[in-house]
Amino acid sequence: MKIGVLALQGAVREHIRHIELCGHEGIPVKKVEQLEEIEGLILPGGESTTLRRLMNLYGFKEAMQQSDLPMFGTCAGLIVLASDIVDEEGYLKKLDVTVARNSFGRQVDSFEADLDVKGIDHKVNGVFIRAPHIVEAHNDAEVLSRIDDRIVAVREGKYLGVSFHPELTDDFSMTKYFIEEVIGS
Repeated sequence: MKIGVLALQGAVREHIRHIELCGHEGIPVKKVEQLEEIEGLILPGGESTTLRRLMNLYGFKEAMQQSDLPMFGTCAGLIVLASDIVDEEGYLKKLDVTVARNSFGRQVDSFEADLDVKGIDHKVNGVFIRAPHIVEAHNDAEVLSRIDDRIVAVREGKYLGVSFHPELTDDFSMTKYFIEEVIGS
């Protein structure tokens, strides 16, 4: 399978490495036309406002809104996929959740956590850097993981979103889950 990683900013190489560890081909996606060549798309973290500006500049917003391609958003990618963001309008509106930006604090408050994730049989290591959290999962959005009372992973049909950066660890199980459970379903 060919899995794309939106290559406008963020840990693109690290996501591609995880795709390859799952036995698939990782494609850095820099042009809208490449969306036709892949079976799924990962939206990496970074800074969500910058990511949205770049997506607008290169014509990705409209193409991705119209696409039925399975998508996996990590950190800022989750914010971009969300239907609602606290105090602002959602962007792609693919994942029916409300997200709060930077809810775990500033850069100096970054941390790692071992998470129980529904559908994965071991603890998943997640890196939280200026991470958002999911305030509320609506309708068919299924909560997959929490830290205390904060939702940090959800799935809704073809869309998966996590508050953390799984690609910054050696554990590629979130990418495997995306490929096998979300794309493969």
